Amino acid sequence: MPTVTLRFYEELNDFLPSPLRKRDIEREIQPGESLKHLIESMGVPHTEIEVVLVNGISVDLGPQLQGGERISVYPQFESLDVTPLLRLRERPLRTTRFVTDAHLGRLARYLRLLGFDTLFFNDIGDQRLVEISVSERRILLTRDRALLMRRTITHGCYVHAIEPWLQLAEVVERLDLTGQIRPFSRCMVCNGAIVAIRKEHIEEPLPDQVIRQHDQFWRCRDCRKIYWQGSHYSNLLKSIAGLVADNGSSGDVVS
Repeated sequence: MPTVTLRFYEELNDFLPSPLRKRDIEREIQPGESLKHLIESMGVPHTEIEVVLVNGISVDLGPQLQGGERISVYPQFESLDVTPLLRLRERPLRTTRFVTDAHLGRLARYLRLLGFDTLFFNDIGDQRLVEISVSERRILLTRDRALLMRRTITHGCYVHAIEPWLQLAEVVERLDLTGQIRPFSRCMVCNGAIVAIRKEHIEEPLPDQVIRQHDQFWRCRDCRKIYWQGSHYSNLLKSIAGLVADNGSSGDVVS
């Protein structure tokens, strides 16, 4: 059987068994096997990859292998200029929007807290998630590697962390989102946009204590939920500021 030599770099090694990490891997192939099939057969979803070099030449995932090739596989880059190379995605997303699978509901709420348009469903299948990701050009967030290996997915992100706030920090860091954070601008319940509303225009019943203590209110345009700066507001603001600081931004949190 012909063989090829692969090397995966940086966080792509997290998808590999420990004995195969950060080293050259010799792998038997079927003549004519596609590069995409080979890489994903080792557990690395194509959505996690930015650049692939075959014998030092930048390629997409389409080429068929014959044996003897040396393959270098690199993750998505945030700071390194790789524009002279062939990126695997034809064009970047103009607007950062997300759709999460059924297991990332808390992460979806936290992304909405930061102001990101994030869809979450707990009652639709994987195929529908894929269709929404592709048709609406949304980044699919999931902990299901097999889901990200579907051929039609172009923008996806495997979430490594288990705890929801750590998942949020991971996504913010990996996708370099700190400059796009607009906290409290989107409804955590339904994802609708939040707009200011005058106190005298509120028709919904509110607790007497809230009416006495607060003069500023906001309403979700979609579900009509009313928001105000309650006791939890300052704690959330501090948590968001800490998240931004941890990702290397010295600017103020926009609220």
